[in-house]
Amino acid sequence: MPRQLRARISRPNYASLAAIVNGEDPETGLTKPSFDEDADSGSDFTPNKLSEDAPDDLQNDSEGLLEVDKEESEEAPKRGKIQTPTTSGSRSISHLPSITRTKPSHKPPPKSISKMSAPRTAKIYALPNPSVHHRHRAMPVFIRKEQVERLDAPPTLFKPPKIISTNSITSEQFLTDRISKAWGYNVGPGPVWNIMEDRSCFKEALEGEENPMNESFRRPRVHQGVEIKSGWTRLNERDAAKYFPTDTVLTDDGQLQPPAPVHCFLGPYGRQTRVEMAMFDSHATSEYMPGSQSFVFNVGSPAWGADWCPTYPDDRPRRSYKHYLAIAPFPSRSHSPMIGAKVQRPVPACIQIWCLQPKQGNTSQADHSPAGEMKCEMVLCLESGPAFEIKWCPLPSHDQWNEVHVGEHPRKLGLLAGTFEDGSLSVYIVPDPEDVRSKHDDPIRPTSVHLPEPFLRIELEDTSCWSLDWANSETIAVGCTNGYVAIYDIGHAVRTGQSRNMLPTHYISIHQCAVRALAWIRIPPTDGSGIPSTSEDPTFLATGGYDGLECLTDIREPHGNVVNRTRDVINSTTYSSFAGGPIMIDHDNTVKAYSVSPSTLGRGHVLLEPDGPVWSVSASDYHAQLAIGSADGSCVTTNTLKSTRRGGSVPFFVHKIFQLDYSRKTGEFRMLDHFLPQETQERSTNLKGKQARKDESETSISTGVWPPEVGVHRVTWNMGNGLGGAPLLASTTGSGLCRVDWLLGRWIRNKVPYVNVPNMRREVDDMMDEDSGDD
Repeated sequence: MPRQLRARISRPNYASLAAIVNGEDPETGLTKPSFDEDADSGSDFTPNKLSEDAPDDLQNDSEGLLEVDKEESEEAPKRGKIQTPTTSGSRSISHLPSITRTKPSHKPPPKSISKMSAPRTAKIYALPNPSVHHRHRAMPVFIRKEQVERLDAPPTLFKPPKIISTNSITSEQFLTDRISKAWGYNVGPGPVWNIMEDRSCFKEALEGEENPMNESFRRPRVHQGVEIKSGWTRLNERDAAKYFPTDTVLTDDGQLQPPAPVHCFLGPYGRQTRVEMAMFDSHATSEYMPGSQSFVFNVGSPAWGADWCPTYPDDRPRRSYKHYLAIAPFPSRSHSPMIGAKVQRPVPACIQIWCLQPKQGNTSQADHSPAGEMKCEMVLCLESGPAFEIKWCPLPSHDQWNEVHVGEHPRKLGLLAGTFEDGSLSVYIVPDPEDVRSKHDDPIRPTSVHLPEPFLRIELEDTSCWSLDWANSETIAVGCTNGYVAIYDIGHAVRTGQSRNMLPTHYISIHQCAVRALAWIRIPPTDGSGIPSTSEDPTFLATGGYDGLECLTDIREPHGNVVNRTRDVINSTTYSSFAGGPIMIDHDNTVKAYSVSPSTLGRGHVLLEPDGPVWSVSASDYHAQLAIGSADGSCVTTNTLKSTRRGGSVPFFVHKIFQLDYSRKTGEFRMLDHFLPQETQERSTNLKGKQARKDESETSISTGVWPPEVGVHRVTWNMGNGLGGAPLLASTTGSGLCRVDWLLGRWIRNKVPYVNVPNMRREVDDMMDEDSGDD
């Protein structure tokens, strides 16, 4: 009997999927119903249809988005993906009026068809952008209905600003859209002075006053009853030498010696001048480059901490509108702190108090701008070790400057908090430099003041304090090296002076290792009806750690929420009220802004990609400019309220403020500035790897290795001296050279949007309702 074969079992034919996708039924050959593209989908993310009388810029935006969709649909078959007959913003199906029968296809099936499903690429912790050519608009998270202040004339250093009242950017949705779009027309390195305003929110703000628009009501004086702790002493230069930064090489008899002077080339490229700067020396760049408004000074060693001291508006004229800056240098240029390693006290270190003041004997220049100088007025000699991060109390906490000092206790300049190498969070009450200086002291050299103990010291037994941020004048958040975040209410301790065995109000585990970046999202909590409780502390924190996690945490819940995960260290984060959320660091040195608005929670977009790893980012409460310091020696700024669509007439500029270079052969530095702005280069994630690497090789002009001396470790905007001091930007580097820049922006084509600022802010009746520039 012949052998019989087993009957063939029918298997599903995956080639028939192609017929299904093409609109045919594999069995009947009938054409599938088509989709109605004009029907409404009902989705919240679907763009609204534009009317015929809509502004031209919005018409252009919609056309640009349609072009992006067409390009993506054309690229889909090239990548070999299966196309679906869906279109953006359409779900409803309309059946055809007649059905026609088609001939069956006689094409042979493909030779090989993969049975594996496509890999899942969607992130579960963040919402992706539609494309690199479009970004969401920044949405405010705190609405201020009251009037605010704005400048009526360009600000000038050491001169009183001309301030008038105006409508807040969040007083109406119409003004929010209009002013936010106007910020996008800024193409300068700093803020445009016309539309700067204070968008901060502190619970100490006075309510029920006649003029709530004044800065003195929004940022009142705090901690008025606190006095300098007894035990401070003045030190002569010999006794204070051990607290100052020292050289890495000892003398023949084993003694420490001052750091060697730094040799740096300043001035325009090709015509630079070699300048020798010893510790505490400073130079104005206008000496080597006419018209420049920057100052370079030497603190002696690398500095991780720098912050501007807030001042009360009524006291600024009494000191000629000088600005105080605190900088915390390391003991030497070779000092390398270990994460989580505590040192035993006493460890000598210092914090230097510099001031930007009018230059003595020269009040004006040819361009009618006052001549200034940077001067180190005081050095705080401490026993807690070098500081990792320092921050002043965000509200003015100094005593009145109109009083005549009488008695042994000097007036205070403010409360300065910091995390130190002994593992503690310490708060020092800084004495006023004018009260501690003696008549016999050298006016060129700084006065040295020894503070043996801080006013408030907080220590945790099993971890070290690594980063910090003030929520207001009483609440401080501390990032620890074990991944926890501790929150302290120091208000009672400061008022009563009882700070022993102080416990945190919250102790939350967020990261798996040290918390390096920490920033409060300074918005008040809301009650059950949605009304903000402006007298309460903020409850949201943005953190980043060495584990590559970026988290948003509500301290009312005992855990963090991951918004992004990278393979890089998150060195810094900041909150921008103009961008509507925290600004953090993504992979490949990318700086991204994330939204905390409920409608776009967690969604982020790229602001810029520096050429090196990012050390520090800083945003301001007064304007939309973002400052970034990176390891390649560059300090750059960019506008966070750029146009929402690429391809318009307003470019996405990145401004390099300065570039620090170092020669290993000669040991000399070179500081270059006045760079031409560069347009932001963003690459699509849909490009293939070969094409992406090709684009990266064409746009990258920097190397991947830099000397540690050129890194820009800290950048900070001046947020404590009103609208007149908002354009000031301070930065520190690994060489000990620090810099202060006066930066102002400009309108594209020097044309103010919406005719003028009063019309833009609806201070008067609108002269025209259409935009004055192209998007």
